[in-house]
Amino acid sequence: MRTESSKISKSSWPKSVVKKWLNIKSGAEEFHSDDSELDKVERRKSCSDQDCYVVVPDGFSEGSLMESTDGMKPSILEQEAPKPATINDTLNLRMFVGTWNVGGKSPTESLNLRDWLKSPSPSDIYVIGFQEIVPLNAGNVLGPEDSGPAAKWLTIIRQALNGNKFDHETSKHYSDATTMRGEEAYQQGSPKPRLSFSDYLSLEDEFDREVFDKLSNINPNASSSGASSPSSPFTSDQKRHYCLAASKQMVGIFLCVWVRADLYKHVSNLKVSCVGRGIMGYLGNKGSISISMTLHQTTFCFVCTHLASGEKDGDEVRRNFDVSEILKKTKFCHSFKAPGYPHPPETILEHDKIIWLGDLNYRLASGCAGTRELLEKNDWQALLEKDQLRIEQRAGRVFKGWNEGRIYFAPTYKYLANSDHYVVQTSKSKEKRRTPAWCDRILWKGEGLKQMCYARGESKFSDHRPVYSLFSVEVDSRIKKHTPTGTARSCPSKPVTNGGLSSSCAAKVQAEELLLLTRVHSCIDTVPRFM
Repeated sequence: MRTESSKISKSSWPKSVVKKWLNIKSGAEEFHSDDSELDKVERRKSCSDQDCYVVVPDGFSEGSLMESTDGMKPSILEQEAPKPATINDTLNLRMFVGTWNVGGKSPTESLNLRDWLKSPSPSDIYVIGFQEIVPLNAGNVLGPEDSGPAAKWLTIIRQALNGNKFDHETSKHYSDATTMRGEEAYQQGSPKPRLSFSDYLSLEDEFDREVFDKLSNINPNASSSGASSPSSPFTSDQKRHYCLAASKQMVGIFLCVWVRADLYKHVSNLKVSCVGRGIMGYLGNKGSISISMTLHQTTFCFVCTHLASGEKDGDEVRRNFDVSEILKKTKFCHSFKAPGYPHPPETILEHDKIIWLGDLNYRLASGCAGTRELLEKNDWQALLEKDQLRIEQRAGRVFKGWNEGRIYFAPTYKYLANSDHYVVQTSKSKEKRRTPAWCDRILWKGEGLKQMCYARGESKFSDHRPVYSLFSVEVDSRIKKHTPTGTARSCPSKPVTNGGLSSSCAAKVQAEELLLLTRVHSCIDTVPRFM
């Protein structure tokens, strides 16, 4: 039965509307020009086809088929038109980066890292760097490497990430968080990890609502099918399990990278490079460990450093020089080059995303009057005006083009053992006094990196406080046509009891350790020879 509302003149039917209608009603019958058929069903001729017709359902008025041309509400066709399916080639992951100078102390079994590693929420990637895991004495610097403390740290980290208690708290954290909105989840916070006041300041400054919700994995419209995206809450034991992708020790510097179990098979091109900047300019009591890796199609470089110490005038110049030498001498050698495939990065700055962490040892510039009074007032911003790293960076003498988040936490060095008091507040000896400073820092460089949190831990284990940062990371997950094929890697389901690397994990890393041996040989060659 034909109705008046369904009679529409051809001139009032825009071509774009016809195309949209044809796209939505892809299952509609098509009719060819035939007078008998025209009497049976209402149809309208397509502007794009010569003799093709399409059914016009009852209930549509002429106004409902017209396009919105003056900024008014879109037409019904525009509202109901399904959006074309798009393939998202970008993974949004969370990455935890932590650094801690542990003062030459080996960890005890009672040391709990869970509160540090899960703050403010569990992540997909963990990058953890240490300095002084062994005392920096002559025996450790010149003698054989003591790997015992490194194995202990790996065991404690593995227990913190994969332990049953951590899994239970993680599950509870997510199940409770999904019933609340972003900020309310942090405010009501009993199921959440406790945040310090400095964390709240950092979150308040850095978060917007959308990013905050993404960080907290709050997605009330998620499908109930049980499938989860890479950035969704963990739904399986595998996703709550972390694998050690790489680890490396150089004297007292130790760096390890952990990834979620289901991401492990997508890690490739793992390389390690060490640069010594200690005694004689090349021994490993100071220097850097750099780990290069590719996750899907995105290249990462993690640089853990311990730079020159000292708070005398001019010591910052030595630290600047350490940075430039590390950037220049860090090389990642790749023996295999796949034809037609992008060559893996060979230097730090060639990577897509770079994280620089460690005890950078930058102090407060001399002449900072009233340090003790500013400390008592917690006036960190006034003290930061004298921070050597910021002064040198603003002058373009170091880390030009690098980023660091805003600091709202107290100086991380130097504390009395097992105390909340700085040495400068109690020591009467000028030799033992150390002006408090933000020695422990995390910087980054590259697109697709957003720092979500920058804070410190409160463990009294060392004379330094640990520092951590949480990043939102965009990873390119596109499948390249020329991706080299090889044996798929799998993360061992059982933990390694001795704290060392499993055979599969150890096989992933081919260490290209560059301790400047050529420089050693050159020194030997220059020694006068007597006949």
